[in-house]
Formats: sequence, C-alpha cells, structure tokens
Amino acid sequence: MSIFDELSEKHPLFIYHSYELSEKELVFHFQIDNYHFYPKWEFDRDYTRGNFSREQLETAAFSLGMAELVSYWKCACCPTVEVRCGGLSEWQKNWWKKLYFNGLGEFFYRNKIDAKFEDFMTIIAHEPAPLCEVEPALSGALVPVGGGKDSVVTLELLKTAGVEITPFIINARGATRACVEAAGIPLNRAVCPRRTIDKTLLERNAAGWLNGHTPFSAVVAFSALLCGIMLNVKYIALSNESSANETYVEGKNVNHQYSKSTEFERDFREYCTKTFGNCPEYFSLLRPLSEWQIAREFVKYPAYFKAFQSCNLGSKNDTWCCKCAKCLYVYILLAAFLDDKELVGIFGCNMLEKTELTAEFDGLVLDGEDKPFECVGTKNEVRLSLSMALKRRPEPPALLRRFAELFPQYEPVSLCGFFDEDNCVPLQFLPLLENIAK
Repeated sequence: MSIFDELSEKHPLFIYHSYELSEKELVFHFQIDNYHFYPKWEFDRDYTRGNFSREQLETAAFSLGMAELVSYWKCACCPTVEVRCGGLSEWQKNWWKKLYFNGLGEFFYRNKIDAKFEDFMTIIAHEPAPLCEVEPALSGALVPVGGGKDSVVTLELLKTAGVEITPFIINARGATRACVEAAGIPLNRAVCPRRTIDKTLLERNAAGWLNGHTPFSAVVAFSALLCGIMLNVKYIALSNESSANETYVEGKNVNHQYSKSTEFERDFREYCTKTFGNCPEYFSLLRPLSEWQIAREFVKYPAYFKAFQSCNLGSKNDTWCCKCAKCLYVYILLAAFLDDKELVGIFGCNMLEKTELTAEFDGLVLDGEDKPFECVGTKNEVRLSLSMALKRRPEPPALLRRFAELFPQYEPVSLCGFFDEDNCVPLQFLPLLENIAK
C-alpha cells in the first residue's frame, strides 16, 4: 500500500472549522483527526474599516482560508473536506476542486499519486447566504511584489501610467523592501502582512506525511483580494507572463505555475464576479509578454540590479544561492542583454561556468527533458537567450559551449513582436505593453 493510500484511508476527514478576523489578525482552524492547525495572518495596521460591506470582507477572509487549506489537506489527502464556517454553492465546490486538482499537479506527479478529478476529494458545505453587496468608489492599484524582475517591470509601467500604487508584500524581506524603495515608493505605503504556517504541519511532514508543491499564487490572489477590499483599490495588478502557461512535463498536465496561468486568472476573475459582485479587478499586467521580453525591459532599470532577488533557496538571507535552476535561468535570460562582469556583480559568480548544474541546464533547453520545477519560462525563450549570450561572448563559458554543441546550427525563434492576445489587461494599459513587445 502506498503512503498516499495509507494516509487517505487512515485520515478520511479534513475539517475547515473557522476563521477569525480581528482588527490586525486573521486566524484559521483546520483539523485532521487529533491534529489541529492554526495558520495565521498578521496585518501591520487595521485595514478592516473599508467601505465594502462586512459580509464582503468576511467572505474574502473565508475564501483565503479555502486557498490556505490545501497546503494542510495535502499532508494526508483526506477524501472528504467538510467546511463548517461558510457556504459554497455546487459551482463554487467544483471551482475549488479544479484549483486544487490542477494546482497539485506537480505534487501528484512527484509523489507518484494517480489522482482522478472525480474522486480525489469531496467537499461538503451548506449553501451560501445571500451577500450584502456595497459598491464604493475604487482607485489605485495593489501590486504584489515578490522581489523579482517581473514585479519591477509592473511597478515601472504603472508609474509611467500615473497609477497610484500600493505595494503588497507577504512576509517582507530585504529584496522586496529594496525593490519598493528603488521604485521611489515610500515603504509606509506598502501593505506588508505576515503569513505564518502552523508548526504542526511541519511536524507531520517531518514524521513522513506527504509534502510537495501547492498553488501558492492562489493564496497571493485571495490575500490580495482581501487587502484590496479593505483598502478600496480598483485594481490588483499581478506580474504573471504568457510563459507561465507551459506544462513542465511533456505529455502531462503538470504546471508548477498553474495558479499563475491565464486559465487560473480567468477562473479567479469569474469567481470574484459571482461571489463578490463589485470588487477590485484582478489581472496580470504582463500577461501579453514573454519572459524574454520582460527581461529585455528589466535591464533598462539598473537601479534595481542590486535590489532584486528571486531565488527561493536564497530568499531567507536575500542572496542568489547560485546552486539552483532558478538562479541559472535568470542569469541566462539576463545574459542575452548584459555582459558577465555586470552579471557577476549581481549574482556573485558566473552561472554559465557552473558545470555541476548541467542537468538543470539540459532541463531548461532540451525538448523531452522535464523542466526544473521552478518558476521558469519556455525552452524557446531560454534557447533564444543563450543564442544571444553566445554572440556577446567571444570566449564562451562552459554551459554556453555546451549549448553550442547541443545546437550547432540553431536558428532561434524570434520573440520580437510577440503579444499574447489571450489576456485580461484593461484597455488603457495595453499601449504600454505594445511598446515593449515591438
């Protein structure tokens, strides 16, 4: 019997007991048998006095709990989820099941779980009460800032458009604060909630229960919606690009970035419309663009070179670890536009000399190889960047030489002029992106 079958049989029920929203704190209560989980969000000020109805605010808090619970559910994969603190229609139950199922694609794949949408989970909840809807005047944009190059480009574009920006930073760290400061935005204008994972979950993981990737960007979406409702903002402007739609495993629907995809974005917008009525409009400003185009735009802003940092392993101390596929990927993208001297000043080393990352390199460039499970772009983008990097370097480093050997007569696919029409960008912002796409 597999660990999945053993745990799901032994722990048949997951309960979402409650959420408690106070002036500066939101606490959830989940349960699996005798194990209780109390994940928490702490706010740096009282945001609960906005102009939306209390019911809209409470529904947003409840919905954030629905986004959080999958991180706790997946440790035992309980067949039934019972929701005791809020109502869900049949449409909403199916909406959440779709998010969980697709968002756990990598988790199922890496844990060798043959999950089926029809029976991997049953959600039990009563019908929702009618929502008292208020339509206050909204203005400005809440912009999630993760410390990477993409949110930097979003900040700069919205500044150009004259939009009042409120940065949104979960568990603020040096890189995220530095990017906001480099954008010329006072830190006291940023919304910086602190998210805490319950230690009991970490203990269960250490005890051998299941662990793996969950759709964290859905948590970002619902937490941004909650804060957007609190602050009466008009837009929630994400920085997810067209490249986030690509599968990571050939022939399988496994996308590490599912909750950054266009499909999720459209689903989330529909959920907001049907659940909240009038509320902040969620969209990704960079959706029409490729990662390559975003990198080309990013290098125009050298003030951020010492500030930005998007390595997951190095995030705790705001460094590039220079040992992972994400560091290698970002280095490759920027190597198309910057010389190694400038890149070494950013990363602290020449990532293209890291032959110990050959397997990760091959996953980034070779068809038939799984992409590294990081937030990375398409193989065409990587190959185009490497082709450009090769032309810039008369004495290419080791991984560039490997690329030249793997693709001796490679003709890169141009991304100049690429523009993904499948996007939700408000019309007034499209001209900013069309200029970048050229």
